[in-house]
Amino acid sequence: MHVFRHISPWLTGLLIALLMPITQASADDTATPSGDWLGVLATPGGELRLLVTASEQDDGSYRGELESLDQAPGQKIPMSEFAIDADTMRFAIAAMGASYSGHWNAQTQSYEGEFSQGMTFPLAFTRPEGVEISVVEGMDGVWEGMLTRGETELAFTLNIETGETGTQVTLDSVTQAAYGIPVTDLSRDGDVIGFRVPAANVTYRGRLEADGDAMSGEWTRPGFPDAEVGFQRTAEVVTGPNRPQEPTGPFPYTVETVRFDNSEAEGVTLAGTLTIPAGEGPFPAAILISGSGPQDRDETVWTHRPFAVLADHLTRNGIAVLRYDDRGFAESTGDFASSTSLDFASDTEAALAWLRDRPEVDTSAIGLIGHSEGGLIAPIVAADNDAVAFLVLLAGPGTTGEQIILDQSLAAARAGGRSEDELDALARLIPQITGSVSAAANEAEARSALTALLTDDILALLGAAPAQRELLISQNVRAWQRTFLQHDPASYLSRVDQPVLAVNGSLDLQVIPDANLAGVEAGLSGNPDVTVMELEGLNHMFQTAQTGMVAEYAEIEETFAPHALDLISDWIAARFVD
Repeated sequence: MHVFRHISPWLTGLLIALLMPITQASADDTATPSGDWLGVLATPGGELRLLVTASEQDDGSYRGELESLDQAPGQKIPMSEFAIDADTMRFAIAAMGASYSGHWNAQTQSYEGEFSQGMTFPLAFTRPEGVEISVVEGMDGVWEGMLTRGETELAFTLNIETGETGTQVTLDSVTQAAYGIPVTDLSRDGDVIGFRVPAANVTYRGRLEADGDAMSGEWTRPGFPDAEVGFQRTAEVVTGPNRPQEPTGPFPYTVETVRFDNSEAEGVTLAGTLTIPAGEGPFPAAILISGSGPQDRDETVWTHRPFAVLADHLTRNGIAVLRYDDRGFAESTGDFASSTSLDFASDTEAALAWLRDRPEVDTSAIGLIGHSEGGLIAPIVAADNDAVAFLVLLAGPGTTGEQIILDQSLAAARAGGRSEDELDALARLIPQITGSVSAAANEAEARSALTALLTDDILALLGAAPAQRELLISQNVRAWQRTFLQHDPASYLSRVDQPVLAVNGSLDLQVIPDANLAGVEAGLSGNPDVTVMELEGLNHMFQTAQTGMVAEYAEIEETFAPHALDLISDWIAARFVD
């Protein structure tokens, strides 16, 4: 996602990703342990489903991935260590500080052992069909609801269906275009209904009305006022929102699927798309660099594909474009979880080297277009690098990582209706948290500092439950986090002498425009060709917006404001298109 979502999880809302299907397999076939193994972890905050996928490699060893179906559905986390055979299953995920060791129990047809992540819990993994089936009668259907809290309104759809695997429930946050969010612990006791949404730390308890097709109840999330939410059963089918700018073929240019290696990073092969204008080249070219979090080549988020829209626009205007999946995500290989911004800069350098060998490309006119964290990476690559001809920084950071986190967290809290007392408390607390992580010499020191800081009262202020303490700590002691917090863009911007276009939206709540554009301009003070602009009424995604809040992104049909697209292409064309 393009908000710096890994660096301020205590203020984020729903974790949105689609629930990946579970592959069925033989429950007793331990001679070939490939496939999926499902475990249900009992924590103080409720049950969490963990899915381990074992993939056999050419040399006979196994590769493991972990998916938390209730906290981060659809996110496959590579394991740093993994071993499985007829007797044992062991794994470790260094980036999360998590590990597991279990032994095969022939009677229960499962690996039984202990899962550790700060605390230790008993955990058994079995084939998915071996998990107990739960059925809740009389609730099947599509239930539409609305949450109103202050000026914020969120439309929800609760999808309940009973089949051979029991009663399955998902939540669609229609306003946010978040579909398939797992719902757990659905229960019915007469007309009293309850369920949980673990990804948002939400608990719901309501009561069915007499006709059985409506219910109302309390939507509870720690750190936020309780809200009354009613649901009405309906036959309507929820469909995705309209995206009128979505590029569709046939295209008046060449589209080529490409792959290239990063020779400086073992096991990293990047997959992407190169679009080449019609006509005779060579053409100026741009490499697109995505924001934080694992991103595909189109920077897909909230059912928008901004990089696909940007690439289409630029290529129609005579500029070749290379965009690629982040390492370890989609079709690219490598380890995303343990990587830092400097590693991602190395991937951009590999893209640059590969593009310079393309005969259709003018090697004297290759530039970098970075969005959000991509706007941090682009100056790292461009500094003292004659192979880079220009930079376009879209909501690129101009202040230190610690300052960005403070500014974005307070802006989001203020927009979310937090009181002045709460804002004052957060203004004192957040620098303590980021400062303790930034100052730590290593992950162990950072973990120790956060463990002491994140008391139950502090977690409540941050909108998290005590059961989420270990998850928050693990997310915020990673190498990426510490690198980002310590990063000062000025040290690279001062060494950029290429033409630079730096733009932000006036409603950007993720990279606050005033402070960051001023920081970029100050860092580039010795550069003779710098254009810095704040675009009125645009948010972090460069959509025409009303509030700039994250919840608004999906409601907006526009993916990328046309005048912002024109600004970028015109600025490049004025310098590099004949």
